[in-house]
Amino acid sequence: MKVLAVALAACLGSTSAFAQMQQAQPPVIEQRQGSTHTTTRSIIGTVFDKSGAPVPNAVVLLKDTKTLQVRSFIAQKDGSYHFYGLNSDINYELRAQANGFTSPSKLVSVFDGHQLVTLNLKLKKRMKS
Repeated sequence: MKVLAVALAACLGSTSAFAQMQQAQPPVIEQRQGSTHTTTRSIIGTVFDKSGAPVPNAVVLLKDTKTLQVRSFIAQKDGSYHFYGLNSDINYELRAQANGFTSPSKLVSVFDGHQLVTLNLKLKKRMKS
């Protein structure tokens, strides 16, 4: 270790400069108390077809717009779906697809302060092949 210190001091031109470097403190990063708690949210809803009937087994896609990670949920028999434990500090895009149709994408924004967001999705457009 001393050899490394002497070599570094020689490169710096003086041992006093090296001593000053050793005594320098790392920058202080602000740490707020309680900042480890992240608020979570849930998104629930139902997938409907053009006529307004619920669509069982529709695939609901949830995209994290920060990481681009996509989660999916297969709608239940009554067309309902849910995503729990979502980070409220992230925007999410949501859409559904089934039987060759897709719904328009909907955005759940960080500015929506609700912990429980209800979004019903209606299948409209034919999916492109």
